[in-house]
Amino acid sequence: MATRLAFILSTLIWAATLVQAQPSPQVQKRITQAIKAAANVSSSEIDYTQFVNVFIGTDNFGDVCPGASIPFGMVKITTDMTGYAPAGYITDNTQTIRGMSPLHDSGTGASSGSYGNFEIMPMLCPGGFDTCTTSLEARETFRKNNTDDAYPGYFSLTLENGIKMEATSTRRAGLERFTFPKKSKPYFVLDLANDLPGTFAGGSMNIDPQQGRITLGGLWSTSWGPGSFFHEIYACYDVTNGGNQTLDEFGVWTADTNGLDAKGLGQTQLNFTRNLIGGVYQSGALFSFSGTPQEVLIRVGVSFKSTAQACSNAESEIGTSSFDEIVAQSQALWNEKLSKIEVDVANTPLNVTEMLYSSLYRSFLTPNNATEETQGPFADTTHQYFDSLYCSWDTFRTFYPLMSLTSPVEFSQIVDSYIDAWRVHGWMPECRANHVRGWTQGGSSADPIVGQFAVAYHEQAAALGIDLDDLYSAMLADGNLTPPNWDIEGRQADAYIQYGYVPASALVTNSVGRQTREGSRTLEYAFEDFAIRQVALLMNKTQDVQTFTERSLNYRNVFDGNVESDGFKSFAQKRWPNGTFDFTDPVDCSPQDNSSRSCSLQDDNTVGFYESSSWEYSWFAPHDTAHLIELMGGNDTFVERLDHFFEAGYYEAGNEPSFQTPIGYHYANHPTLSVDRVRDVVFSNFDITPAGIPGNDDQAAMATLLVWHLLGFYPVPSSTELLVLSPFIPKYTIHNSYLNVSTTVTTKGFDPRSVKQTIPKNVAAYVANITINGTPAASRCHIDFYDAFKAGGDIVIELTADKASVDNCGGSLPESISTGGFATAR
Repeated sequence: MATRLAFILSTLIWAATLVQAQPSPQVQKRITQAIKAAANVSSSEIDYTQFVNVFIGTDNFGDVCPGASIPFGMVKITTDMTGYAPAGYITDNTQTIRGMSPLHDSGTGASSGSYGNFEIMPMLCPGGFDTCTTSLEARETFRKNNTDDAYPGYFSLTLENGIKMEATSTRRAGLERFTFPKKSKPYFVLDLANDLPGTFAGGSMNIDPQQGRITLGGLWSTSWGPGSFFHEIYACYDVTNGGNQTLDEFGVWTADTNGLDAKGLGQTQLNFTRNLIGGVYQSGALFSFSGTPQEVLIRVGVSFKSTAQACSNAESEIGTSSFDEIVAQSQALWNEKLSKIEVDVANTPLNVTEMLYSSLYRSFLTPNNATEETQGPFADTTHQYFDSLYCSWDTFRTFYPLMSLTSPVEFSQIVDSYIDAWRVHGWMPECRANHVRGWTQGGSSADPIVGQFAVAYHEQAAALGIDLDDLYSAMLADGNLTPPNWDIEGRQADAYIQYGYVPASALVTNSVGRQTREGSRTLEYAFEDFAIRQVALLMNKTQDVQTFTERSLNYRNVFDGNVESDGFKSFAQKRWPNGTFDFTDPVDCSPQDNSSRSCSLQDDNTVGFYESSSWEYSWFAPHDTAHLIELMGGNDTFVERLDHFFEAGYYEAGNEPSFQTPIGYHYANHPTLSVDRVRDVVFSNFDITPAGIPGNDDQAAMATLLVWHLLGFYPVPSSTELLVLSPFIPKYTIHNSYLNVSTTVTTKGFDPRSVKQTIPKNVAAYVANITINGTPAASRCHIDFYDAFKAGGDIVIELTADKASVDNCGGSLPESISTGGFATAR
């Protein structure tokens, strides 16, 4: 959810945050040395975790969590900081540490943050128990500059008082190691109430000094959804390290922001209801250890069911394992995922290798696998359960198509979770944040996600645990049924079906939802109908194919050919029920709009589009770009308009509706212009610094966009079509362990001089021809997933420096519904 506010703020302070980057300089040195060393060893000996820079995206409003996690782990342990820090950690050294906590989301757009529950803060209290600073504001501490360190499975930083904080994790548990200055007595504050967004609605805590265990839990509200929705979280802290550490003082504390600072030495219970009058009511545990142990190890388990389950998770997943053993286990899990793509390390530019594996890492970081940790209406479901589907509008374009290449098992598990939500609620989630339904952005964006799985793996669906009949029924519910509240699920389907577009100011008598974003919702609904059409096609639902093919073309109904901007005509607009258009300046809500107008989910967003301008959203018809070209005046005008879109500054790399736009030249039979544009997009917006992504990572939407660009492809969602670009890598192999196939892509004629923002003249970078397992491809603009990556084998992409000679597809253009494309299911 790349917000316009974040874009403006990042523009204003980008330079300042760069100089405040906190990661130790040794992080980058270590990564560079590892990549260089790997050039001389076989792929089986490579530790791919050493190529990952987990700090990319922790600045410039990237909202990336660099904490210790395993792939799709519930637990992501990192420090929580003041200021704008939705994922807990940020690089800004003007902000302070409030504690380290086990739960976070990565790359989400909730400005106030998500989770951050049960912060633990080590401290020095020379004056004893009663002098410890327990409240949130009082305990905040700066860190030492350039001490932050992290890699997959490990996180650490050092506070300015000399205390080092380290963490590693399993799926539902973690180990936290604290190193204190010599001859100092270790104290810890453990926070019950505070979370990042400040939504505590009651809870309890118990200290068992004999067992050395603190259990706590309660209710909190969601970070991206109605404030009246609450979820349960529980934790279990074992603080004596199997008897190797001895508790000394222990007790409870309460505080607020108006001077309350009370401590109860020896007390062991807290029990609170929701504070109805308002204000911040803080509370937790305070404890110390006997003697002056320099190192303290604390085990934590978390659960969304109960404190007993949280303790069980810590016992079963960590037990008596050492810190280093858990780190090693985590790194083994990460290597299994990262090695799904093996590159020619010796001949790939260093920064490309680092960007690729850092992005691939983030693509496995979320959503969070909370299977067996269900609550509320999903309690004890027998299906897979993933939290932080945050949000489908962000991820359907690039995140899930990438899973199709490497990870059908995990993809099927997430799809199972989507379908189970339909079984429970009647509609699949557009967003699930903190176990409750979140705000809808584009419509029923789960449809392209489950549709992507179906078109890619329908033959394996049953073996992967997916009932295609249920999948299709869930899609039909999304497409045809209006929910009671389409702000949190589904679509405004009845009005859309009646009018052929989402009307502005429609009379609605049987459901509620915010009547804004009419133009962008129409465009998104139409593409979601295409996704339903694709599944209907492979399931031989002939009438449904016709119905949803026609509905997928509804995007045309919001184009007003009379609207002109910068000399170009025909733009998407909001439209009244009587058929007349309501003019919106196509520049409104673009990066060139310097007004303070609302462009997101606000009720006063009158523009008609979500987090985008009409200039930006008018390119969005991935399934029918051929007709879009006609609407805009033909090939030449389309290309000229694309050029102007980028040159005038209307393009926003961090906004999902623009993801496919740089490759739009393919549809106008000018693929070399797409290659040029993608090179510029990559090197203008991505790099290996903490500010190295263009704003919010959007649950790895940005990460996976970059992966696709570096590999030299771009997916058309809900289809098996892959648009061919120009790889940034001379050779790589993609492994699909479930299918037991590997596909090697060789970039014949690769020239590392082409891997820059502007491709120099007379340097090979443009696709001359493609062969798949020795057979020439029918086009140099697109190939099919089935022919290439699902079958396995060898793809050779031959490049040339003769740009003019290959500035055409050399065969068929990419598919569009209006030109007979997508006619059959594979």
